Amino acid sequence: MKKMVSIGITLALIASVAAATLAVVNAITAPRIALYEEQVINEALQTVAGPYRVGEQIESVDEQIIDIYRLVGSDGTSAGYVVQLLGVGYGGEMTMMVSYLQDGEVLDARLLANSETPGLGKKAENATYMEKFIKTGAALKVPQSKGELSKEASDSISGATVTFSGVAKTIAYGSDFVKSLGGK
Repeated sequence: MKKMVSIGITLALIASVAAATLAVVNAITAPRIALYEEQVINEALQTVAGPYRVGEQIESVDEQIIDIYRLVGSDGTSAGYVVQLLGVGYGGEMTMMVSYLQDGEVLDARLLANSETPGLGKKAENATYMEKFIKTGAALKVPQSKGELSKEASDSISGATVTFSGVAKTIAYGSDFVKSLGGK
């Protein structure tokens, strides 16, 4: 009996030391992680804005839309929006930053946080992957299946169809949302 109590006390002590160590490490790393995530978002904002300036942030009440920023042209007029969206891919939830003209046309897109499969779904993080969506959403429908793509573009998503579908549906959702704003 004494041996069991001794083992229990030893395990409790080890668990306490481990928990305290983890708390200290978290206290040190959490602000750095938050700063890094903020930098990633700011870089993505500037990248997808292209020739436009990122303007004011607009409040969103949509669950799938994290943030909305107005795009401002060189003459100071509203040109469109940058929308940070939540989508779902093969690996689960993913975050995207997409810029649109006021008519819903996609200017640029970036996949940010995701858990997609390395070597397959992770290809969606490359800027060239998103080229198949540029200039869609207004006059051209956002492609949401492999059949709507050229042979070359279709081959580039081979093995990552669920990721492609998640990215495409998220971009299309953002396009429809921007269209619903009606240039406001």
